[in-house]
Amino acid sequence: MAQILIKKWPRRLISLSGSWLDKALLLKIGIIFSAIIYINNAWSIELLNVSYDPTRELYKSYNQAFIKHWQNQTGEALTIKNSHGGSGKQARSVIDGLQADVVTLALAGDIDALNRYQPLIDQNWQSKLPNNSTPYTSTIVFLVRKGNPKQIKDWDDLVKPGIEVITPNPKTSGGARWNFLAAFAYAKSHYVSDEKALQFVTEIYRHAPILDTGARGATISFVQRELGDVLLAWENEAYLALNEQGGDELTIITPSVSILAQPPVAIVDKVVDAKGTRKQAQAYLDYLYSDEAQQIIAKNYYRPTNPVILAQYAEQFPKLRLVTIDEYFGGWQDVQKKYFDDGAIFDAIFEQINE
Repeated sequence: MAQILIKKWPRRLISLSGSWLDKALLLKIGIIFSAIIYINNAWSIELLNVSYDPTRELYKSYNQAFIKHWQNQTGEALTIKNSHGGSGKQARSVIDGLQADVVTLALAGDIDALNRYQPLIDQNWQSKLPNNSTPYTSTIVFLVRKGNPKQIKDWDDLVKPGIEVITPNPKTSGGARWNFLAAFAYAKSHYVSDEKALQFVTEIYRHAPILDTGARGATISFVQRELGDVLLAWENEAYLALNEQGGDELTIITPSVSILAQPPVAIVDKVVDAKGTRKQAQAYLDYLYSDEAQQIIAKNYYRPTNPVILAQYAEQFPKLRLVTIDEYFGGWQDVQKKYFDDGAIFDAIFEQINE
């Protein structure tokens, strides 16, 4: 609209005489014109956050808070759009050209992958924000049906005869990779050798009737389609299902050992530089560490990294032994190559099960 006015108005203005009335009219037109340009510029600022499946509710709440905060701080109106799906699939979409200003994915390996074919992000992206650019954490728990009819209490129970396990596909879902590694960490701590740990994890997948592409799809399969006896789920996803979909029909089981899931965030440098949105994108990620955002994070059942706010929700987050990806597995780059790349361990497990 503004571009049309820019082309038409000057011709009309030329025909105006220099009278007092014309000058007043010219002043009014100038004010209106400036207002239109300002509004047009304000409306044009839009951010796209490409995230993974279970963060839909979190970022719906956070976006509202940040838009209000940014408006108060700068007077600038923002529009923030979200895209959700399996973390690996989302990373592939950004690699293929989806214009994400920021990515808030399930694991660092998926953000590292953005530079696979061209430099989209700073190689040192994880040092740009506190806690390795991780404003919240989570872990992997079990969700079972009312009364826990199959008496599922820990990882060993998942491989008992007749148990069906619902978990998404690690090739497309970040949450599924955390599930895989949590199961492996438990098995390694009990059976010591990598070989026996892999046998245990393989047996879990033998008990999986389907592999959805993302965590939210797996939750729908378990809760709405009533498939399986136990869902391996992000802790926040399990609470959400409990509160919004299952009510008294579901129970959360916290296993003896799980993994510290650290979903990181990053700016997509090539996109924000091209769009001119770096300032807004940086503020969007910075504000995730604010007290207001950390409260929103906790209310959406993610574990805040602010220890004071985490302590306020201590009853919501039971203590358990949590292994870390860096200390236990050597970091995501090693894990991705060893377990999840094409032709790696998970593919071998899948082939073995389907022989």
